[in-house]
Amino acid sequence: MVDLTRRALLGAIGLGIVGTVVSWPRLTGADIPGRGTDTLTVALFGTAQDAVARQALVDGFQRKHPGIEVRIVAIQGQDWSEYFAKILTMIAAGTPPDVVTVATEGAQLFASRLAHPLDEYVRRDASEMQEYFDDVNPTLIEAFMYQGSLFQMPDNFNAANVFYSTQAMERAGLERPADNWTLEEFLGTARAMKKSAPGQFLPYFWNNRLWGGVVPWLYVNNTSFLREEKSGGGDWFWDRFYPDQPARSGGYVWKQADALNEHAVESFSVLERMVSEGLAANPAQGGGNELVSLFSTGAVGMTPAGGFWVRGLEEAGVANDAYDVTYFPRMSGQRHQFGAGGYAIMETSPRKDEAWEWLKYCVSVEGMKIAHPKPDSSLPRRSLNAELYGAGVGPAHWEVFYDTLDKFPDTGPMPAPPQQAAVESALLKNVVSTITNGPSGVRRGLETMQRDLEIALGGR
Repeated sequence: MVDLTRRALLGAIGLGIVGTVVSWPRLTGADIPGRGTDTLTVALFGTAQDAVARQALVDGFQRKHPGIEVRIVAIQGQDWSEYFAKILTMIAAGTPPDVVTVATEGAQLFASRLAHPLDEYVRRDASEMQEYFDDVNPTLIEAFMYQGSLFQMPDNFNAANVFYSTQAMERAGLERPADNWTLEEFLGTARAMKKSAPGQFLPYFWNNRLWGGVVPWLYVNNTSFLREEKSGGGDWFWDRFYPDQPARSGGYVWKQADALNEHAVESFSVLERMVSEGLAANPAQGGGNELVSLFSTGAVGMTPAGGFWVRGLEEAGVANDAYDVTYFPRMSGQRHQFGAGGYAIMETSPRKDEAWEWLKYCVSVEGMKIAHPKPDSSLPRRSLNAELYGAGVGPAHWEVFYDTLDKFPDTGPMPAPPQQAAVESALLKNVVSTITNGPSGVRRGLETMQRDLEIALGGR
């Protein structure tokens, strides 16, 4: 039964059984510390150093729960798909963790196949949990609802905002843009930056990835590459914890490809125009290490990033007054994109009660402060961000990180259905060809993307 589950899940995330075995050696019981004991095993996506860094969190938890032993297991991988596959391998080996860290990319995969809903615990401890939910924008919570149940409580998030070089802005004779600036004002800013810059300079640098790639430009145009719907349910939660807020849903649903809608065509056409005019980079694939270097040396004027980048820039020696942050410009709307993360309880865990105590501690004020002593991510608790980014640590307008949720309440998570890995691949492999073959190539590229997305979603 476990093997069948593993096969089904590997198929769901777009990975083959043979490829998994070849790429990653099969884990055995000896590989998983704590097997055969009463230890609560917490798996995280990261390195051994990341696990060591969580020791202070474990120590704090055990001061409150001395009877619960905790072991952190770091799982390395190139991306979330590899992390998920390794979790599945642990399940197949009979050594599943009790708790796993899961980001937006994998939230619905885990909710649909691997995670245990938190509903019973949230209801039971409602009085205790009210303080947490009072401090968290409901948009973040809705991202972890699935078919009417809550599966995670976010302990970090990052909205995609526009970081800009204050030197490039001043050199162009420009002031900070208005919060509601338009696309044409953004393009005017980029042109002015380019005209006033010496040597090699890119007004806008971006990476080809799900977070901070094309999606922000789709969202500000009130569209996406997948059709977004909402499921029913969840009233049990919203009526109890957010009674005065507008009605929300039982979770996001992405079942249909939608790359050819007119707003999507328009957004991709904007990117084609920016690249062809030399205002934007031909997007790089992957992470942002190169970007930190380019931004820190003044070779880039603007780029999409989130609160996590404050620490990256600090470590690169960039003074906090050398850059600032603002919102993405308006097109037909000004909706923003975010990604979030938190812990999920595995359905297979025999220690669900202990796991719930771990989740509660990690979203407590004490737990969140211990986990994030430096500005490596925006915090779901609104009240903690001033301490993290204020007092000369972050940029002058660091409030943008959380205000993105408050000022633009339609802001939402990146599209991530249970087939997220295959969907992301279908998107990313078509982006460059869609925006680098002239204006007439945009629709042709999106036709190919639409086909690939339909395949990724199982033909639905």
